[in-house]
Amino acid sequence: MHLSRCRKCGRVMKGERIDPYRVKLTCSCGFSDFRTMTEKVKTVNPFFQKGGFSPLLESERGKMVLTMQRANREHLEIISLEEISMLVSSDFDLPEVLQHVTAKVATQLKVSVCNIYLREGDEVVLAATHGFDPAFIGKIRIKIGDGITGSVARDGQYISLSRASQDPRYRYFPELQEEKYNSMLSFPIGDKKEVYGVINLNTTSIRSFHEDEIYFVSIIANLILTAIKLRQQVASSRKAAEASA
Repeated sequence: MHLSRCRKCGRVMKGERIDPYRVKLTCSCGFSDFRTMTEKVKTVNPFFQKGGFSPLLESERGKMVLTMQRANREHLEIISLEEISMLVSSDFDLPEVLQHVTAKVATQLKVSVCNIYLREGDEVVLAATHGFDPAFIGKIRIKIGDGITGSVARDGQYISLSRASQDPRYRYFPELQEEKYNSMLSFPIGDKKEVYGVINLNTTSIRSFHEDEIYFVSIIANLILTAIKLRQQVASSRKAAEASA
């Protein structure tokens, strides 16, 4: 069940998924609304309204299995994006939203670690993690331009590596007593003007992140940015209200 606040009375609304892309929200006051995924997200839908079957040659069976596996993964990605979209527009505080996001992304993409860093001055600071000890949230700090994560925060361009631990920019944190991770995807959270943070994915296995996986993470980064800006607006409105009171 998805929850959100009514724009008319402020009560909690009940949500029900009515198709793969939309959730209908209803309030006891009679107000109703729909939440939909963007057209950009809809383009990853691998399904057709009608399907047919024809005999397969033995050599085609493996390809069909891979196609079905990818279609299933992309379908689950759409569901994950819906859930994260609802979290973004919820009343949850930003740390809680980010923590949910790391868990969902790590599960969806089957990675060992998913970390979200947010910018504070000339550093990015660990704000949420799935895979690291939560005690290090707020304590792991990386200078802008330092290491892979700092480079992404500085340049605003993602970095994808299958053997990250062999990259000269790779930074190891001995206090975490962590394994050295091989594959790594580091993606900026920002707009054309500013980088607000970085989302990192790591695995101990050697693998390459596929184009559709990077695209999925890019959408997640945009949703995180929306969550940040929404809560900044709320905080700014509260301060303005308190100042005028």
